[in-house]
Amino acid sequence: MPVPTNLDETLRIDPADLPPEAVVFGSTPAMREVRERIDRACSSDGPVLIQGDSGTGKEVIARFLHTCSSRHCAPFVKLSCSAIPVSLLESELFGREKEFHRGAETDRPGLVAIADGGSLLLDEIADLNWEMQGKLFRLLQDGSYMRFGGSKELHAHVRVICATNKDIREAVNSGTFRADLLDRIEMVTLHLPALRDRKSDIPQLCEYFLQKLSQQFCRAIPRLNAATLQLLKQWDWPGNLRELENWIARAVILGDAEAVGAELRRRLEGPNGLADRHHHLGASMGENNRATSAVTSALILRALKANRWNRRKTAEELNMSYRALVYKLRDAGMPRRRRRHGRRPLH
Repeated sequence: MPVPTNLDETLRIDPADLPPEAVVFGSTPAMREVRERIDRACSSDGPVLIQGDSGTGKEVIARFLHTCSSRHCAPFVKLSCSAIPVSLLESELFGREKEFHRGAETDRPGLVAIADGGSLLLDEIADLNWEMQGKLFRLLQDGSYMRFGGSKELHAHVRVICATNKDIREAVNSGTFRADLLDRIEMVTLHLPALRDRKSDIPQLCEYFLQKLSQQFCRAIPRLNAATLQLLKQWDWPGNLRELENWIARAVILGDAEAVGAELRRRLEGPNGLADRHHHLGASMGENNRATSAVTSALILRALKANRWNRRKTAEELNMSYRALVYKLRDAGMPRRRRRHGRRPLH
């Protein structure tokens, strides 16, 4: 496959941005099977369906699959099927003719065209509406599609990777998901286990998150003693890898892993045992996310100012991809560039 010559660098995946393979797959039989299936999937361009609970790392697996394939130099593009209003989903995915795009002088390409030659991750595929399922089926059938408002048939050679945390077979049975589309997208299916089913990987995952987040937040790496690690193994982690990362982020931000471990012990030894674990999950993850976001925003803002609002230099200094920086700016509600007339972006 030819390497694109004018590809936006933000659409390329640098393998160095992904966790090491040993961290991604660990040592459990279920994850070893996932790794073996990826090897088989890389030898073809067929669709792949990734199933697993929220927080199990489906996007990381999709990115790893892309980097292992012959498409690794081509774009990797992601679309969350539930994050975009239905009225905009078609134009976002397939593009829009200029006559239907107010003020536009040219046609607007969609993500399918942008991902041409590469991979397109459709996250939360079970939430795709019925009409769009039909259009996606056509794309998978022969690579053809039309822009919104257009009549010209276009073609794209794109590998579609779908991800869901729902029982998609049940969606077929209930009539909300097309059976023929499911037959198409599950050519290769990867089932990601919950973290509670791979607890032997927790020490290695903790070490990776400690290194990554300490560097990201410019903090010293806190020490996880054996007692704290044992507590981490006892927790059932209903939020999976995302919840574990949030706990480690909290330890890094506070600079005290033992304090976080002590809080976990109180919850484990609470009067309701497992029920307490689930009761506290939402609150604890919310607290961790807020703390993490606050520190991240402060660090990014400081780096942006130091680099005169040059986002590429800021991304390099923070050791993150340019695209990741743009996402964090958007998620934090921060300005992507300095306002004019000397106004300060944040007060």
